[in-house]
Amino acid sequence: MKGLIFDIKKFALHDGPGIRTTVFLKGCPLNCLWCHNPESRCFDTESYIRVDKLDGKSFNKQKTIGNWMTVEEVIIEIEKDKMFYEESNGGVTFSGGEPFAQYEFLTGLLIVCRKKNIHTTVDTTGYIKREQLNKIHKLVDLFLYDLKHMDDKLHKKYTGVSNKLIIENLKWLSNRKSNIKIRFPVVPGYNDSEKNIDLMRFLLENLYPDVRHIDLLPYHKMAGSKAKRLGLKQQVGGIEEPDARKLGYIRKKFEEIGFTVGIGG
Repeated sequence: MKGLIFDIKKFALHDGPGIRTTVFLKGCPLNCLWCHNPESRCFDTESYIRVDKLDGKSFNKQKTIGNWMTVEEVIIEIEKDKMFYEESNGGVTFSGGEPFAQYEFLTGLLIVCRKKNIHTTVDTTGYIKREQLNKIHKLVDLFLYDLKHMDDKLHKKYTGVSNKLIIENLKWLSNRKSNIKIRFPVVPGYNDSEKNIDLMRFLLENLYPDVRHIDLLPYHKMAGSKAKRLGLKQQVGGIEEPDARKLGYIRKKFEEIGFTVGIGG
C-alpha cells in the first residue's frame, strides 16, 4: 500500500508535544481561500518549473510535488529520530492536506506507530466519514482539530464544504474523551468577527473541560509567495496579518471560559 506524501519535516516543535517528525499527506477535500499549504490540495503529483540563477544566468529545473511512499518507507523515516521522541516526549504528526483523506494509508501508519510505541498526532479538518473516524480514533494520541468558521454558509463559501460534519465529529470525539487541541486560523476579514468568535466560544464552552486548549494560528502571507514560487494559483490576495491587539482580544475571550490559549500552535 502506498500513500502520497509531499513533505516530511524533521525536528518540528509546533505540531504537538516534544520534538516531532511531521509527515504531510497530499490531498484535501477542502479548498480554503487562505490555504497555507497550496501544494497540499491536489490529490495527485504536480510539476512546476523552478528558476535557479547562477552568475547572472537563469536555469530552469522541473520539480515534482508529491512522492508515492509505502507505509514501511515512511516508518523508516519516522524511526530515524525515535531517540529524540523518547527524550522529549515527542513523536510523529500526520498533517496535510487532510491526512484522513488517505484513510487506509493513514490507518496503516497509525497501527505500526502504536506497535512501536510512537506517540501519534493527527492534524485534521475533521471532515471525515463517521464510520471511518469510529474505526481509527483510538489509534490517535492527540487530535489537532481545525475550526475555521461557525457560519455554515460562509464555511461553504470560504472552504468549499459544510461545517456540519466537522462540528458533529468534534462533539463525537469529545464525548469519547479523545485528546483534542483546537486550532483556529485567524484570517482578518473572513473569520475574526465578534459574531464568529462568540459562536465558537459557545461551542467550546459546552465541550469544556473535555476540550480545554485552543491555539490561535495568525494568517501570514507566506502562502501567497509559496503559491507563486510553485506556479500554483493563489486563492485570494490582499489579506492582512492580524495585529497583536486583535489576537490578544480573541485570546482573552477564550481564556474567560477556562481555555488555555496558545498563539502560533
